[in-house]
Amino acid sequence: MTLTLSQREARRIALAAQGFGRRLPLSPGAAQLRATAERLGLFQIDSVNVLTRAHYLPAFARLGGYDRGLLERGAWGPLRQRRLFEYWAHEASLLPLDLHPLLRWRMARAERGETGYLRLRRFAGEDRPRAMAVLERIAAEGPLTAADFENGASRSGWWEWSDTKHALEWLFWSGRITTATRRGSFARVYDLPERVLPASVLALPTPSPEVAQAGLVERAARALGVATAADLRDYYRLRPAESDHAIAALAEAAVLLPARVEGWPQRAWLHRDAAAPRRVRCAALLAPFDPLVWERGRTERLFGFRYRIEIYVPQERRQHGYYVLPFLLDEALVARVDLKADRAAGVLAARRVTLEPNAPADTMPRLLAELERMAAWLGLLRVVLDEVTDSG
Repeated sequence: MTLTLSQREARRIALAAQGFGRRLPLSPGAAQLRATAERLGLFQIDSVNVLTRAHYLPAFARLGGYDRGLLERGAWGPLRQRRLFEYWAHEASLLPLDLHPLLRWRMARAERGETGYLRLRRFAGEDRPRAMAVLERIAAEGPLTAADFENGASRSGWWEWSDTKHALEWLFWSGRITTATRRGSFARVYDLPERVLPASVLALPTPSPEVAQAGLVERAARALGVATAADLRDYYRLRPAESDHAIAALAEAAVLLPARVEGWPQRAWLHRDAAAPRRVRCAALLAPFDPLVWERGRTERLFGFRYRIEIYVPQERRQHGYYVLPFLLDEALVARVDLKADRAAGVLAARRVTLEPNAPADTMPRLLAELERMAAWLGLLRVVLDEVTDSG
């Protein structure tokens, strides 16, 4: 039996699955942050720091002004405080520790040279001795950055990596090393997993690739609420061959229920635990890499909102700004806000606010309240609003 959902029902299911519509805790602590990480299944990492780095923002959107140090200690702190680990999932990500076994098949593929870009794969074969020499030095000396190796830093520019950096990336992809901490301008400090991750996590049994892929699809479905097969694949960057069998198995077990959403050309899948609240009331600024909006096609299907990040677009061709956050108001994306944290001046600068055509009358007051909340969270003294325009 195929369920039929209206657009409004699908939006409410998706928002509730992502943790929106709940009352913000008065003083969000470690338990609430852990629950958010578990609900979302990952925080995508991005190094752009014009506002604050992207992995901090999804929890703020759902919890309000939590202590960012909680996330840092959970990701890169002492072993007893570790709750997250870094790996490639939806791009570079921070993931709950219980997902480590579900990604070992990906590590094994990288170790065999079956995944990754060509320069990376060479370290699984002809260049393996060079990678092993890098690994041996980390084992002997302890945590190291790429710059700690001779000629290890980038030669010039973000993408021009040295051979040592490529070797480190292969070791990271293959699970031989992981991130111990971040240093300076957010550089990875690499170490052996047994010195970084809890022994109880490393001792968890390794499932077969098929079981692990089904586990990842189930986590994606739980986080999305209702989704197409492409949405489910995208969450942890699976290929069709890695996800189609998982979707079929989860459907046979009635974990995923077939659904048709009004206006969606593709079949949808509803997680059996998904709920459609009668209404969703919230206000949140969403990072470009927030899982509610990171898949741009899904964002258009759910909200009728076309969103593109314009960081890499020349300034004269940008439509909305450099670092633009969609503003979620209740059940709609109603504005785009180009934000910059001017730390020297203590200012959160909203350089441009672009209102959507159907933005409700209370959009600006509620947006300003959210900007004030964000400024306080970032330790900034005030909000400066430069320009407000209507889209189109």
